[in-house]
Amino acid sequence: MKILVLNGPNINMLGIREPGIYGHDTYDSLVEMVRAHAGEIGVDVEFYQSNHEGDLVDAIQKAYFDGVEGIVFNPAAYTHTSVAILDAVKGTGIPTVEVHISAVEKREDFRQVSYIRLAAVKTITGHGLAGYNEAVDYLVEHFGSKNED
Repeated sequence: MKILVLNGPNINMLGIREPGIYGHDTYDSLVEMVRAHAGEIGVDVEFYQSNHEGDLVDAIQKAYFDGVEGIVFNPAAYTHTSVAILDAVKGTGIPTVEVHISAVEKREDFRQVSYIRLAAVKTITGHGLAGYNEAVDYLVEHFGSKNED
């Protein structure tokens, strides 16, 4: 199975940005952790992070044409603002798991709105970086069988 791990704005600042909320692990350690887990279960993973909404839309559309079968996506601040990203996920039909490092449901009022959730097959919040591996496992369990036929 081929999975894209997609991250939105400021995720590249993990370990620096608000460590009381997001922890001390870096973006590189996140990539290393997911890559190791994916390798153990035989999943091909690609990673992309951008601070720009249009780049994220382009990455979702590219994933469709590249045969990506699942997306693990932390849209970060665009979770709460981007209809364009929602439309890209809906338009491609790629099963997408929404992931948030923090428990957004326990944070500010504006974080309670998630546009991406309207297209996501699952949402994982508040499990730290481990939520990414949970999302990979979910995609493999629920959408990976088509490759085994």
